[in-house]
Amino acid sequence: MKSSELETMRKSFATVKSRSNSIKDSSSTRRLIDRVRQIKRFSIENNDELIDLLKESFKRNDIDLKMAGDSAEALKIIDALLDEYGASAVAKAKSNTLGEINLKGHLAGRGIEVVETDLGDRILQLKKTDNRPVHPTGPASHLNVSDITGIVNDSLDANVNPEPHEIMELVREDVLNRLKDANVGISGANAIASEEGSCIMVHNEGNISIVSLKDLHIIVAGIDKIVPTLEDAVSLSKLETVFATGNYVTSYMNVISGPSKTADIEKKLLKNMYGAERVVVILLDNGRSEATAECLYCIGCGNCVVHCPVYNAIGNEFGFNNYLGGRGVAMSKFIEDDETCYNSGLFMCTLCGLCTLNCPVAIPTNEIIENMRKLSADAGFYPKAHGIIKDNVAKKDSPY
Repeated sequence: MKSSELETMRKSFATVKSRSNSIKDSSSTRRLIDRVRQIKRFSIENNDELIDLLKESFKRNDIDLKMAGDSAEALKIIDALLDEYGASAVAKAKSNTLGEINLKGHLAGRGIEVVETDLGDRILQLKKTDNRPVHPTGPASHLNVSDITGIVNDSLDANVNPEPHEIMELVREDVLNRLKDANVGISGANAIASEEGSCIMVHNEGNISIVSLKDLHIIVAGIDKIVPTLEDAVSLSKLETVFATGNYVTSYMNVISGPSKTADIEKKLLKNMYGAERVVVILLDNGRSEATAECLYCIGCGNCVVHCPVYNAIGNEFGFNNYLGGRGVAMSKFIEDDETCYNSGLFMCTLCGLCTLNCPVAIPTNEIIENMRKLSADAGFYPKAHGIIKDNVAKKDSPY
């Protein structure tokens, strides 16, 4: 990242810190923290049982469930669905899981346009190069208004002034125009309630409402997003909002428990009133069943990177895809392999523990990283004075 982008990112993070400090220590937040820690621990320990219950709940709610072992399988399922609906463009909501499987890159290769509906993600999409997010809920926090003005003017052939409201209106108009003929929406989920068979999504912009109004709504979520009840899902979403934005509650919480339907004419059930006529949930494993349990406690607030000295010094070079900072490094081992974990910044971490101190669910990221360094060294990936060396190299043309 450029030094100017790093400075803008730090200023954005400082704003989040000051806004959230006033409510993080409130008695209600402390109670919520204790509750969510218990929910996540129970959910990960009983994940298989919750998945079995979820299958029954989704069937009852007329939600199609697909299980994907890895990214390739998830993309294959999505391809088949898009072909079935003849999709040439899709409306996409912000999702780290969709970044994990590289949905945009994959669909671009098929000639299918993916339109980001989140403002920050759309700005990064228009940026085209060096467009990785820097925060889970504020992906463009490293770009100032001058940077963003240049990006949207160049990409949209416009002449908007460097004024935030004008930029927002321009991007909104462009997104809505591009989605007029799109019949498929794709999103992630903040949490999934096993008992009720409900997916909960939080947002401030109202864009997920647009995504869920398409004929087909595809929801891709990791198996770690499953919790026992809807009350548990709401608790997770509330705590994420507190630590991500410094607000008690987000503007919108969408709870999706099935396709759009009405029974207002002689109590006869009719589908496809305003929302999607079909909802498909893809549950993704992609290494999660083998991951260190504490890695799966994450609620996606991004508060760890806000306080991480390494991340504040170098930015999103420390992390893996959309999973930023030390926790992203740790997850990369299970999603990819030891080499990816090393290259994501395994030995950059100072092991200071500030991420854990500022994590609402107290993920011991520094301890996880320290253990992974030992495993990485055993696998042959460790720092050397002249760079990384892989001891047991099978290919002669290996760069190591």
